[in-house]
Amino acid sequence: MSDILIVDDERDIRELISDILEDEGYTTRLAGNSDQAMEEVSSDQPALLILDIWLKDSNMDGIDILKVVKRDYPDVPVVIISGHGNIEIAVAAIKQGAYDFIEKPFNIDQLLVVIRRAMETSRLRRENLELKRQDTRPAEMIGESAAFRTLISQLDKVTKSNGRVMLTGPAGVGKEVAARFVHTNSNRASAPFVTVNCAGMEPDRVEEMLFGRETPERGIEPGLLEQASGGVVYFDEVADMPMATQSKILRVLVDQQFQRVGGNDKIRVDLRVISSTNRDLEVEIAEERFRQELYHRLNVVPISVPALEERREDIPLLASHFIEEFNQSQGLPKRALSDEAVALMQTMLWPGNVRQLKNLIERVLILGDGTGPIESKELPGESGGVEEEGRVVLSGALATLPLREAREAFEREYLLTQINRFGGNISRTANFVGMERSALHRKLKSLGVVTSNKSGARVAHVEPGEEEDSE
Repeated sequence: MSDILIVDDERDIRELISDILEDEGYTTRLAGNSDQAMEEVSSDQPALLILDIWLKDSNMDGIDILKVVKRDYPDVPVVIISGHGNIEIAVAAIKQGAYDFIEKPFNIDQLLVVIRRAMETSRLRRENLELKRQDTRPAEMIGESAAFRTLISQLDKVTKSNGRVMLTGPAGVGKEVAARFVHTNSNRASAPFVTVNCAGMEPDRVEEMLFGRETPERGIEPGLLEQASGGVVYFDEVADMPMATQSKILRVLVDQQFQRVGGNDKIRVDLRVISSTNRDLEVEIAEERFRQELYHRLNVVPISVPALEERREDIPLLASHFIEEFNQSQGLPKRALSDEAVALMQTMLWPGNVRQLKNLIERVLILGDGTGPIESKELPGESGGVEEEGRVVLSGALATLPLREAREAFEREYLLTQINRFGGNISRTANFVGMERSALHRKLKSLGVVTSNKSGARVAHVEPGEEEDSE
């Protein structure tokens, strides 16, 4: 997309303009009527369109062509030329989105100035679009746990379709990374991935943001939906979308078209929609904060993204990945992880999930001395106890129990932590804690600890008095 298409019904005029531009180093194509013009535009989108208002023996005049081009190819600047120019035609052309207007007979220097500016506009728009398409925030999925493998299996299936996907899960689990994974591995990978931050929608600007606008002063300004056409639009935390906006989005999903603010033409879009939420949308619907019709339109393929506590085995892989990422992006030291640090991270609480882990790694790399492996002492302490000069200072609740009860409470919590750490794998847990497998089974039974598996993620919980035991 680096050439200029010249459309004029007078052969001498279009060839004259072509010769002038080619002398300046531009590549040109020529069309003598509207059918040829539309065929040239659709076969290979030009960097700039020079368009005559009056086209003899054509099905469309210049204004008609301008409307279609700005509707279907909004990034192509259009310069209008006419031998019958007047201020009304100029205003009409600019209002429909023309970049500029030149009268015949034109001044060559004036023509070149306008074309250079229009080509620079075209170049900047192409670069902006390319930057959006090359938005390479991590789409790589990291993990080996059962919960992670289940997620990847589900995501792989939806990459092969065009179905709408609803990603659910608590904040920080990586729902946008999952959405980008679907986009990167689909047949829309070369098209834009546009994120709509539903929580950041300003009620007085939301329509312009989504649908774009048309003004005489600024011409056509495409909105986020138009920018995403051909690719993916990702509604981040869709539960935060204002109710008034929900009805408009529902209409777009039904019709696959909309009008820009201030415009009259219907803009058709080809979108794949992926949404995410950390709330229960059925509760939001019951509380009349979310439209049920929109929910059914978006929730065609629901996929749950597991919390970090459901995939603790992946913590060392994720931590190492973030260390490598920060080394490359910020020049932070590339440090290894000690076994003690890994063990502590796998037993910590992660209410902020993967995002919290990433922030922790960045903080440790910034504050650390930059040498040697990351040690457990550089990580936040656990709430149950604090290590102090070789001693463990017990929490108040544990310190007030008789020895036998305190020992059982400690053993129960310790073994629960290790079982969760090793994904419910009894053999690995026994090996780590230094017990025979059969002895560990007996200990778990005596403590009332039951292990179970749910949706590919291991869960360990306490049921006093129960005699059941499973892996």
